[in-house]
Amino acid sequence: MKKIHILYIMALVLATTACHEQYTTYSDAEYVMFSDSLSINIVEKEKNRFSVPISSTVARSYDRTFGVEVVDAGSNAIEGKHYRLLSNTVTIPAGELATAVEVEGVYENIEAVDSLGFELRLVMAEQLKWELYENSDRTKVVMYKGCPFDRNNFTGYAMLSSLFLRDYPGENNAYQRVVKVDAHPTEEDMIIVRDCFFDGYDISLRLHGEDAAKPFVSMDADQVLSDEASVFGQILGDNHILCDDSPYYESYFNSCQRFAVLWLHVYVENLGEMVGTVGHFYNVFEWISDEEAERLKGEGF
Repeated sequence: MKKIHILYIMALVLATTACHEQYTTYSDAEYVMFSDSLSINIVEKEKNRFSVPISSTVARSYDRTFGVEVVDAGSNAIEGKHYRLLSNTVTIPAGELATAVEVEGVYENIEAVDSLGFELRLVMAEQLKWELYENSDRTKVVMYKGCPFDRNNFTGYAMLSSLFLRDYPGENNAYQRVVKVDAHPTEEDMIIVRDCFFDGYDISLRLHGEDAAKPFVSMDADQVLSDEASVFGQILGDNHILCDDSPYYESYFNSCQRFAVLWLHVYVENLGEMVGTVGHFYNVFEWISDEEAERLKGEGF
């Protein structure tokens, strides 16, 4: 992805003669372009409009209007069904450097698993295209559906697939298990995963759904995942395997598809002093129906 944040372009031209070299500087070269080659947007039910920014390298004393067209090639979003351009022209007002294409996504016609995209092109004079950046007059627009966050959609049963369990399996030597998830009785953004990795040890997760574009998962620190002897076959600290969310990787959830990704930081302490980090492990929770949970538990999960 390329980002272009430019106010002035300094073009240095070298002219060579038999006797001397002459340098000429141009400080007002005018180029107009999309600010980004890729625009990723979340379409929500109540917030279904978004902007695709356009930049100019210089300001002018007059309004500048350009056409905008959809390039059919490479697009899987259908104009009129999945989205609408609110105008086929954009105007950079006098004295300003930027404008934007306004787009309205059609929330009802975007499926939870869709990744829809279309390409836009600026219609303008050839000399306004900046040859330094190929296709700077084009951008790819991608849309995802942003479903409203409801904690109740993340309770019930979930299938846990865990790389920690792959490396340190329990009694059934499986890296997957069906887990029961309850809403925390007093913390509105928290869920409790019962017997999460090992029987007898619950884990609590916080689901932050305030921003549909950036839903993320966090954990309170120093939660007990299991005892050391059962998992490691030896005791290195105070016989507690502790965990929290990894500071190196992003944990997140998806309200439309009802899954959560948890990067788990696993470590051992001895009376509050760090003994060592076991590792950072990728885990996925996928919520399932009660009927599916009963079927899977009957198969040993």
